[in-house]
Amino acid sequence: MSKVLVITTSLRAKSNSDILASRLAEGAKDAGHSVECVSLKGKEIKYCIGCLTCQKTQKCVIKDDVPAIAEKVKNAETLVFVTPIYYYEMSGQMKTLLDRLNPLYPTDYKFRNVYMLSTAAEDDETVPEKAVSGLQGWIDCFEKAALAGTLFCGGVTTAGEASGKEKALEEAYEFGRNLK
Repeated sequence: MSKVLVITTSLRAKSNSDILASRLAEGAKDAGHSVECVSLKGKEIKYCIGCLTCQKTQKCVIKDDVPAIAEKVKNAETLVFVTPIYYYEMSGQMKTLLDRLNPLYPTDYKFRNVYMLSTAAEDDETVPEKAVSGLQGWIDCFEKAALAGTLFCGGVTTAGEASGKEKALEEAYEFGRNLK
């Protein structure tokens, strides 16, 4: 079984994506995976300044919470990014984190399978396409990794609403059970 890292990127209290991420983690644990969840709530994540020092040193010159998260990403075998969809794209904090994971590029990272769980007020199946494309662009830079699956749970607007959506909760659980 895999060492799974679930990164939740919503900053909202009673986040729908956090509720579904918790259910996903339960499914992954029940399938025998080792699961760690990291929330970006309360984390200091500064913007990449594009200095590329990290390509030589495998360390970022910026002092914030990202290096600790990057170490967890590097050592996980399976990654799950969980994001609300804002304006048909991943959350800004998720994109900022992906940019800051640049020090991992030249390292011997362990992750192979990358997944995305996304939520949105709208429920049309096309809603997460640009967010998935953005994550795929990041994955494409890591030749040993692949996008292994996505789950979109739309139709959740108000904080905490996902806790009453049995179908979405079951889908998230099964998604977690089927992680590789």
